[in-house]
Amino acid sequence: MDTIKNRRTIRKYKQQDIPAEVLNQLLEEAFRASTMGNMQLYSVVVTRSEEMKRKLAPAHFCQPMVTTAPVVLTFCADFNRFSKWCRQRKADPGYDNFLSFMNAASDALLVTQNFCTLAEAAGLGICYLGTTIYNPDQIVDILQLPELVVPVATITVGYPDECPAQTDRLPLEGILHEETYRDYSAEDIDRIYAVKEALPENKQFVELNHTETLAQIFTDIRYKKADNEAMSEVLKEVLKKQFHIG
Repeated sequence: MDTIKNRRTIRKYKQQDIPAEVLNQLLEEAFRASTMGNMQLYSVVVTRSEEMKRKLAPAHFCQPMVTTAPVVLTFCADFNRFSKWCRQRKADPGYDNFLSFMNAASDALLVTQNFCTLAEAAGLGICYLGTTIYNPDQIVDILQLPELVVPVATITVGYPDECPAQTDRLPLEGILHEETYRDYSAEDIDRIYAVKEALPENKQFVELNHTETLAQIFTDIRYKKADNEAMSEVLKEVLKKQFHIG
């Protein structure tokens, strides 16, 4: 519990290798995650070589963690392995569709979170890269992912070389709904986001970026509508190619 409550994202790592037996043990434990129909619809690509990290870096907007972390893990939704098993056992798989992708993506993300929790408990630091679904086409090509395999999460892993401050979280009341979803009033929104908006670092973001509110940092600078739409089209094309989703 303390490990999760006190966790923080680590972007700077010691130049210390993670032994294969340590990493494999953590992954094997992570694979005990809940899974759709006990099918384990995921694969993990382990990247250690400097060459491959350099190739992956542009897909993650060249964030320095990709090339400086000892290990980069790409978690993939994978119906390829299971479908091949079906065909080799005289069964006709029907998993090239959106529902199957969602099942495999859910499986992969459950394993990802399991691994992150276990790795941090073992003294490692991790950074979750959301850029994986921004540029999945590049990652598919670099990692040579076949049909029915789509990257959904990337984790950089290593022994921490920093101890940054924890980032804020919304209060429980802002997220928890009892029995049914209770929509938010304007007063609720003001109260839920009050602490986040009052943080000195967030006030500084607003000032430095010459915006009126913190929300505008997200909508106008970090996650713009045009960017979201463009990356959505890339993801659609990847799903069309890898899962035949029209």
